[in-house]
Amino acid sequence: MPAAKSQSIKAAAGSFIGTTIEWYDFYCYGLAAALVFGPLFFSGSSPYIATLSAFGTFAVGFFGRPLGGLVFGHFGDRVGRKNILVTTLVMMGCATVGIGLLPTYAQIGIWAPILLVVLRVFQGIAVGGEWGGAVLLAAEHAPKGRQTFFASFAQLGSPAGLILALLAFRVAGMSDQATFMSWGWRVPFLVSIVLLGVGLIIRLNVDETPEFEDIKKRAEQSTTPAMELLREWRLPIILAMGANTFGIASVYFYSTFMIAYATQYVGIPRSTILDALFWAAVVQLLSQPIGARIAEKFGKERLFLQLCLTVAMLTPYPLFLLVGTGNFWLLLLGLVVNTFAGAFFYAVIAGYISKIFPTRVRYSAISIAYQFCGAAAGGLTPVLGTVLAENYKGEWWPLALFASALAGVSLICVTLIKRYQSVPDTVVVSPHGDPVQS
Repeated sequence: MPAAKSQSIKAAAGSFIGTTIEWYDFYCYGLAAALVFGPLFFSGSSPYIATLSAFGTFAVGFFGRPLGGLVFGHFGDRVGRKNILVTTLVMMGCATVGIGLLPTYAQIGIWAPILLVVLRVFQGIAVGGEWGGAVLLAAEHAPKGRQTFFASFAQLGSPAGLILALLAFRVAGMSDQATFMSWGWRVPFLVSIVLLGVGLIIRLNVDETPEFEDIKKRAEQSTTPAMELLREWRLPIILAMGANTFGIASVYFYSTFMIAYATQYVGIPRSTILDALFWAAVVQLLSQPIGARIAEKFGKERLFLQLCLTVAMLTPYPLFLLVGTGNFWLLLLGLVVNTFAGAFFYAVIAGYISKIFPTRVRYSAISIAYQFCGAAAGGLTPVLGTVLAENYKGEWWPLALFASALAGVSLICVTLIKRYQSVPDTVVVSPHGDPVQS
């Protein structure tokens, strides 16, 4: 029993550290896309087109995520969670360091944005395989009845990664503008090699999950998990995608896009918005475990998620009013208030979704649902936000409506997905959505 508890703690720590590094790398790209990639890699374009192009390459990474979810989900269900997570961590680290070493448009011309896109795709593939495995590493090692809380440690990597990325760019941005644009922006990417070493040491010391070892002993792994999901789990997969919409899209709407909106359309200094986002991310990091614990004690996860999403549909309106003032403290207040509902939702949704699917296809299922949703909801959100901001200059309400709609989609899907909760491993769901014995 003590050994099992030790592995539960190690698995939770391994999930947290690993996803922190993965999301640090991913967020570094998003921050650089908002701050430097436009002029450095799309030289000669207008500021609007350059920003749109930079966010376009940001979106490309999201379109690599479904491929990562399919490939790594397949092998995660076939050979285990642990080895796949080591592979994704190395892949992400190498791609991120490569971006930090990449020549700009002024140095190699059109090859600069092409290589940027290639490395961004590798980032997307890596994070596509990472998230599902990290959630399962923690959840499947968790003590009985505590899967949702332990799964939330994988979700902590998102705000922690954002905090590290914001800190890295804040420090790099302390140099003068010429130095920052010349080489200062590269430092956050190159630091990733150190984080990679730390993450590998931790992950290599975590055992394979007991649930996977159990089905491996019985030789019950799915031979083609993705095909099995398409055949037997189509509707739950679609609902799981929709349920994840707000958790994914809101991060990039309120962090990546908000930087461009605040600096280019409201005139807020770069350092001001970065500082405000940093403290909002700290609040998110601290509040997520609280949200997971409340949901665990509350015992009604669906109702808890519905309450969070209802609040999330309302908070964008005061947020954009406060952003429009340009005042740091009011801006920070708006971001912090807006953070709580999203943080509580994000902490619980991973454990909630993972309970839908049996162990034999679980890695593929939650990876496909999360990453296909990520390709659309996450990758396109900054692009659509930029288009709305440009076409409705001086108007904030279209952006607030857009944010409300994102939460609304998840609210509908979280409500509809209830019937598939807690389906045992010996049960599958027919194409019509009816549970039948396998």
